[in-house]
Amino acid sequence: MKLNSYLMFNGQCEAAFKFYERCLNGKITDMMTYAQSPDPSMIAQMPSEWRDQIMHVALMIDDQELMGSDNPPGYTEEPKGFSVSIGLDNPSEAERIFHALAENGAIRMPLQQTFWAYRFGMLVDQFGIPWMINCDQAA
Repeated sequence: MKLNSYLMFNGQCEAAFKFYERCLNGKITDMMTYAQSPDPSMIAQMPSEWRDQIMHVALMIDDQELMGSDNPPGYTEEPKGFSVSIGLDNPSEAERIFHALAENGAIRMPLQQTFWAYRFGMLVDQFGIPWMINCDQAA
């Protein structure tokens, strides 16, 4: 079994995943708009202004995959009750990722030492996605 996070957006998916690609040193391996769907009925159901939005995107970060899409109009909900958690063992990389993801976002808990981690911090990025960064070892 493999668990993957799948993030849903309201028209900002492409911008978000290009941002994550940069912040997480990943590589977008697949990106398809609704207009590129091989299913003509799906294209026909989409409002014309939504056809260039992202139907599916995949971002590889080492051997982990983060996926997402733009929700069809009327289906978007505010993210709540979860965080995307990143576990690291390199404090300088934890610092870099934390501050990169926090760009134009909101820090909920600064990256700091806790009783369970060498560094831990929480933020909501500029796209409204909550993140937790956890670093278990000191360099």
